[in-house]
Amino acid sequence: MTPRSLLALSSALLLSAGLMACTDRPPGEEALTGPSDGGPARTIGPLVTGMPAYPTPGDVYAAAGPDKLVPRVRDDRPLVYVPNTKSNDVWVIDPATYQVVRKFPGGPEPQHVVPSYDLRTLYVASSQIPNGGLVPIDARTGEPGRFRKLEDVYNLYFTPDGKQAIVVAEAYQRLDFYDVATWQRARSVRFPECGGINHMDYSADGRTMLFSCEFANRMLVLDTTTLRKVREFRLTETSDGMPQDTRLTPDGQHFLVADMRANGVYVFDGGATRQTGFIRTGRGAHGIYFSRDARHAYVTNRDEGSVTVLDLPGLRSTATWRIPGGGSPDMGGLSSDGKRLWLSGRYHDEVYVLSTENGQLLARIPVGRGPHGLTVWPQPGRYSLGHTGNIR
Repeated sequence: MTPRSLLALSSALLLSAGLMACTDRPPGEEALTGPSDGGPARTIGPLVTGMPAYPTPGDVYAAAGPDKLVPRVRDDRPLVYVPNTKSNDVWVIDPATYQVVRKFPGGPEPQHVVPSYDLRTLYVASSQIPNGGLVPIDARTGEPGRFRKLEDVYNLYFTPDGKQAIVVAEAYQRLDFYDVATWQRARSVRFPECGGINHMDYSADGRTMLFSCEFANRMLVLDTTTLRKVREFRLTETSDGMPQDTRLTPDGQHFLVADMRANGVYVFDGGATRQTGFIRTGRGAHGIYFSRDARHAYVTNRDEGSVTVLDLPGLRSTATWRIPGGGSPDMGGLSSDGKRLWLSGRYHDEVYVLSTENGQLLARIPVGRGPHGLTVWPQPGRYSLGHTGNIR
């Protein structure tokens, strides 16, 4: 058993089984205006200090539409970066030919390739304890830089103003905040009740963070500015849930949370004040990606080798795309034009490329061992909030 596994197991065993979901609003907290489960769009604002304003009301990803590349990324070399957790390397694919064009070391146990807030650097997040860190990649050329040792970089996010990077030190139930200019740690906050703290997204106004607790069957809600825990939810579909990818829907009205053991997606309102529903998708629901027209979500079902298409206005499943011969679709992202969905095959050491028009498998590309959080580059949008491409 690896040091990470031992730490995760210890954390899970120490969690109190009696903690229940807390959905009451703490004294002094203002309610978000507008309905959270249908009807007119919610009122967004005021935004947290330093967060860029949205170009289009009612669509938080309006700037990330088809081929909306900002000038600073237009000349970046189109590549797909695949971190392989077991072979400790990154394989690079030419998206035009589906050919592997390069391989380089990704640090010990590389988990995700994360675009920086300013979209100029891609960071390979390396999590092996105690030797993890970051490998920077020049987004323009695809050239890797020197490894920077940091503690347990399982995942990486950025504050809405772009001034700090948030290292998700999953094994330690901790969030570490670093100055992006110096990579000096500014503060650190531990949440022992959130075993396996992992995936996150912000509310539309940037004032609220919703984190998944992978080994604790719960979600954690934090105030972005103070990092105070506002509330937590114990998930209800199964007693041993494993919440994974967490994403705000384009209209800002809902959070979606994929759960591998509940085999579907939880729905929360856009302020993360209450759970509003659950959508069954397939075994091992893991990653969530939005179509460029903001009408659909693609949910990867890792344990059954399929992708479920959700209609976002109706919050319902409309199709299931099965990978011929089986597979283990995990994390990934869309091409710039939104026509192709790239996914890592976690247990099959391969990458899948699917047509978003009909789910047809366009390519199956062998890669290293244990491919995980791949990133397709360049991407539309103005700034990155982290993970493999949460770009607004």
